[in-house]
Amino acid sequence: MIAQLPLALRWPRRQRFEHFHAGANAAALAAVQTLACEPGAAWIYLHGPAGCGRSHLLMAACQAAAAAGRRVQYLPLATLGDGAAVLRGVAGSELLALDDLGAIARNRAAEHALFDLYNRTRAEGSALLFAADATPTHLGLELPDLRSRLGACTQFALKLLDDGERRVVLKAQAAARGIELDDSVLDWLFARYARDLGALLDLLDRLDQASLAAQRRITIPFLRGFLREGTESG
Repeated sequence: MIAQLPLALRWPRRQRFEHFHAGANAAALAAVQTLACEPGAAWIYLHGPAGCGRSHLLMAACQAAAAAGRRVQYLPLATLGDGAAVLRGVAGSELLALDDLGAIARNRAAEHALFDLYNRTRAEGSALLFAADATPTHLGLELPDLRSRLGACTQFALKLLDDGERRVVLKAQAAARGIELDDSVLDWLFARYARDLGALLDLLDRLDQASLAAQRRITIPFLRGFLREGTESG
């Protein structure tokens, strides 16, 4: 059995429903919230490109379910080694969130283990929440019965926030910290830095600390120097 980790140490502080900026993914958010807190809700399969919020929603569901008194586990399959052993060792969860399903594609033992886990979880009346970068049909799974089972889940194609939506989120998060980000600063940043929202919010955290330490506003020269120092130190 996979040991349960202390929740306070396990869940990133931003990976909660209230920090998920839905954009075009409002229906997916609502469905995952229902699955997290209502036994018997439809199982869900999320898919979409990197940065679309797949892992965020899975961890948020686990946090919400745990807060409601349910036993939960989150398994990022791409980082857990032997997928077959991991999947066969799972037990005791009322909500199980399986991330990065593509990591077990073409691994016959792991695919069979997931198929068995799916059936066992259904029989036990627990819930499964899946996430991957592609649909079950296009994930590269070789076991037809597993593709069929996953295809029977309610599926949502998650979409990335567009630049306008990311700007709104970044400005709102900055304002909550007492930081004013001029449009010219955002123009410069979006032209030169990763546009993944998580990366942008992490950068904002670091900029907040650096600007407070330097007692300076976040301007283009400040931002340029900050990013240059980060590159050099890395």
